Amino acid sequence: MNILLKRQILSSFLIFSILYSPIQSVFAQKSAHITGKDDLFKLITVTEGLEHPWGMVFLPDKRLLVTERPGRLRIIHNGQLDPKPVTGLPDIKASGQGGLLDIALHPDYEQNQWIYFSYVSENHNGMGTEVARAKLIGKKLTELQVIFTLAEKSDTSRHFGGRLLFDKAHYLYISIGDRGNRPRAQKLSDHAGSMIRLHDNGRIPADNPYVSRQGIKPEIFSYGHRNPQGIALHPETGEIWSHEHGPQGGDELNLIKKGLNYGWPVITYGVNYGIGTKIGEGTHKSGMQQPIYYWVPSIAPSGFTFYTGNKFPGWKNNLLVGSLKFQQLVRLKLKGKNIVYEERFLTRKLGRIRDVKTGPDGYIYILTDARNGKLIRLEPKQ
Repeated sequence: MNILLKRQILSSFLIFSILYSPIQSVFAQKSAHITGKDDLFKLITVTEGLEHPWGMVFLPDKRLLVTERPGRLRIIHNGQLDPKPVTGLPDIKASGQGGLLDIALHPDYEQNQWIYFSYVSENHNGMGTEVARAKLIGKKLTELQVIFTLAEKSDTSRHFGGRLLFDKAHYLYISIGDRGNRPRAQKLSDHAGSMIRLHDNGRIPADNPYVSRQGIKPEIFSYGHRNPQGIALHPETGEIWSHEHGPQGGDELNLIKKGLNYGWPVITYGVNYGIGTKIGEGTHKSGMQQPIYYWVPSIAPSGFTFYTGNKFPGWKNNLLVGSLKFQQLVRLKLKGKNIVYEERFLTRKLGRIRDVKTGPDGYIYILTDARNGKLIRLEPKQ
């Protein structure tokens, strides 16, 4: 066999391998970060005295609503924290990672006044994530309606998920953790470890992937998630992006698609805590989705936004992620559906970053998870 023929055969083999190898083997990208310059920012403390704040949302009248994990909803107006919490919340079980969690406005809030929030409730079977909606009149919630209840509840006090997001069609997405019980994330008869999709009043959409199948929870949109605590809507494509905590390593960034299995705990890039042993079957399996991007070691991601403001013009439509473990703000630059650049800021300067939002003024707002938590505004240095 001559050299030219050998080269042609080798070239054909390589092309075949690329074209016909499973997408899982080439799609995932491991983190490769660059430390950014913190002198890019001015850090403005808007307010402090928040006890373990978890989620925030801006109202059209320029007030800000902030949830506190121990079970309080607070109002911040003109930089001042109202000393009296909002009344009218349902019974909330604050235990471990649970309590009052995320908050979101209906896309038509100015017409209907609906505010949505996730929280942990308890019954005789234990604890679990619930979602309710209500209207804020003065400093009181009225017309309270519980629109989702996790089935079934359990005694563990971790992995509640709890992030909320409306898409462009006004469907509500709710992230649910595996409740610290790994096998639950692969059971379609169980809400745990899934992404839930509902109409704004809690009804189940007729086009949910499992709505007509017996023995499966019809609210489930995707499954195989460990503990997703970030969810964001791409401002141009309308796609749903989410990140979730891995175990020791293997935090994931995922593009959420209807009916897909994201693998936990069968596949993961993380390992067992402390001992470092393999979890499940490895990192790939047919029929299970690879993450778009993953972090090893873990950054413990929480909070998530696409930057849509104009104060940092070079960051338009970049992803901003809060890190609890490394106490960082992480910036991810997208090209299509790929991460092409990661930059990290503010390492251990602000504390554990629980939530990140683009403000209506174009600045970046951060909540720090602490007993004396703060709301920080990031402005560019001129």
